[in-house]
Amino acid sequence: MPDVWDPHGSLRRALWIGGAQWSGKTTVAELIARKHGLTVYHYDYHDARGHQDRRIARRVALGEPVEDPTPDHVWSDRSPEEMAAETLAGFPVRFEWALDDLRALFTGRPAIAEGWGLRPELVAPLLDSPRRMVVLVPTEDFRQHQLRTLPRAGTLDVPVTGPARSQANRLARDRLVAEDAARNARRLGIRVIEVDGTLDAVAVAAEVAECFAPYLGAPTAA
Repeated sequence: MPDVWDPHGSLRRALWIGGAQWSGKTTVAELIARKHGLTVYHYDYHDARGHQDRRIARRVALGEPVEDPTPDHVWSDRSPEEMAAETLAGFPVRFEWALDDLRALFTGRPAIAEGWGLRPELVAPLLDSPRRMVVLVPTEDFRQHQLRTLPRAGTLDVPVTGPARSQANRLARDRLVAEDAARNARRLGIRVIEVDGTLDAVAVAAEVAECFAPYLGAPTAA
């Protein structure tokens, strides 16, 4: 691990689950944490809520408009390729905010950090072994299953003038961002698990836990 500020050793001990939207990262992390008595850091929750003040402060420092972009600008006015490029370009700054959150933790056991912004190319410099990270990506069939069964996946919860176009753009962007995560993980020797629905969440969690096995110890009592 390089010379990264880690006052409580939480980054050094962390386990990481990255990957695509709707691949079961949160569920898998919580199943493993419950079984092994660990703490989970939910990147998406902090990114959408606790980091908003930092996001606004950064815009002010850069002389950018303080307000969030309009939903139409985010989802309708650009191509999926442009949306994906912007998302990927923004991940490094957002990752630093997540690291600040994790630095504040002290846990005797490893914490599991999960979320789509925990990109393999960003996490890899913190790892003493690639077994500390797993990347989950859905197959197209499983993505379609999630769209049919998860209300938050199947529709955008914001007002847009072209809902169908915006949702199509979102899905295409997510595919591109997922492909980027899998490609970088494989390049770095980090395990990629394709979630296709043939295994339930408990079985996928067991597969991830097998990768993390050197750092988990014995399961806690039920």
